[in-house]
Amino acid sequence: MRSITATTNKKQVIDLTKGSPLRLILSFYWPLLMTSMLQQFYNFADTWIVGKGLGDNALAAVGNMGSLFFLIVGFSFGLANGFGVLIAQSFGARDEDTLKHRLAGVIELGAVLSILLSVFSVLFLPTALRLLRTDELIIGDSLRYGYIIFGGLFTGICYNISAAVLRALGDSRTPLKAIIVSSVINISLNCLFIFVLHSGVEGVAIATVIAQIASSIICLERLGRIPEIKLEKQYFKNERTIFTDLLKNGLPMAFMNSITAIGCMVVQYFINGFGVVYTAAYAACSKYLNLFMNPASTAGSAMSAYTSQNYGAGEYNRIKQGLMVCLGISAITYLTLGSLMVFVPAKLAAILLSGSEQIALVCEFLPRCGMMIIFVDILFVVRSGVQGMGKPMLPMISGILEMILRIAVISFFIGRIGFRAAAYAEISAWVGALIINVYAFYVSLAPKLTSSYQSRQERFLLTHHLHKRKTFT
Repeated sequence: MRSITATTNKKQVIDLTKGSPLRLILSFYWPLLMTSMLQQFYNFADTWIVGKGLGDNALAAVGNMGSLFFLIVGFSFGLANGFGVLIAQSFGARDEDTLKHRLAGVIELGAVLSILLSVFSVLFLPTALRLLRTDELIIGDSLRYGYIIFGGLFTGICYNISAAVLRALGDSRTPLKAIIVSSVINISLNCLFIFVLHSGVEGVAIATVIAQIASSIICLERLGRIPEIKLEKQYFKNERTIFTDLLKNGLPMAFMNSITAIGCMVVQYFINGFGVVYTAAYAACSKYLNLFMNPASTAGSAMSAYTSQNYGAGEYNRIKQGLMVCLGISAITYLTLGSLMVFVPAKLAAILLSGSEQIALVCEFLPRCGMMIIFVDILFVVRSGVQGMGKPMLPMISGILEMILRIAVISFFIGRIGFRAAAYAEISAWVGALIINVYAFYVSLAPKLTSSYQSRQERFLLTHHLHKRKTFT
């Protein structure tokens, strides 16, 4: 086993196993947050441009694709994060051979994944839209948007995987640079295609694919300049165990995202059954929910990278310290962003929507979720910590529970209380998943902390005993 030397270029990669947890996590978190916020911003800008440039029906068509997009892209994102956990653990353990073999395996699996998911999603799209009871008024726009987005899926997968590897190595700045560039490209092209060329929703999809190509190129170029992960041919001759390890960690995280997406698709199914007004309102609610959950979700991403490196290095007590830091970030974001959802929902809705009915529905959803969003804020951090320790199974089970709770609540209540049922479906899913992940975090870390404490005690007693013998002689 070759070891990564101590002369690691700090500008290239960052060691999260030494130094103040607060300082390290915050320095890693801010670029990561900016990256995530910019992603949300240009998704939000897409929605605003579509809503204002093409109308509420076009917004409903694009928003209707959200759950399907999350199903496919969420699967690839989960795989990428699962792969990244093992890359970070190898880096934290200073195991250069395993690191490079795993990285080569990630490249090979990523290429296969891109092809399979692109083909599957394009072929399945018409059937999926009909299963969701998509209104005939918007199904044409949904198809035009979806074929382009899913046809260019390889660009998003490439970015997700390359960014996950960079974060695993402690580099959160390069993904930020990539998203800055892609955001400018995306928004500029959206305005060009819709307001100048009048291309319709397909212009938004083309702009997204082009922007993702740019972000992928930036991340790949950066990876090529990191000396610690320079790969030769020998590393691509992987044993089956490398692929098995990657898939054992990546697939449960991927399935967790997809299972959660299925629950969201069922909610979308019931929402669509009430017509385009409900669909448009739900699209706006989903955009705001994703935007306001983003800082806590980013704290979860920081927790994952921090936990993975420290778990690989055997620094288990630092994981507990990192948890406190990330939970503090989640508490602050809850107090600020949750308040906006509670106190100014009408103003938020009016930014994206024009119809008074749609805005009234949003005002039923956002305050309820705003009061309870603390549960999902904590969930992001705790679940990421469990996954960072290489324990993805209980988080996957929590995804199943999320799906069950969403489906049960929306199906039982939407006929009784209307659009509010969508908010209660979200809240119940958050609470259920959080309970499982708190338990998973405890059972994953507690034995390691106990073992680490006992080892320190034994070393102390041995040192003390030897010192006494030396003094006596």
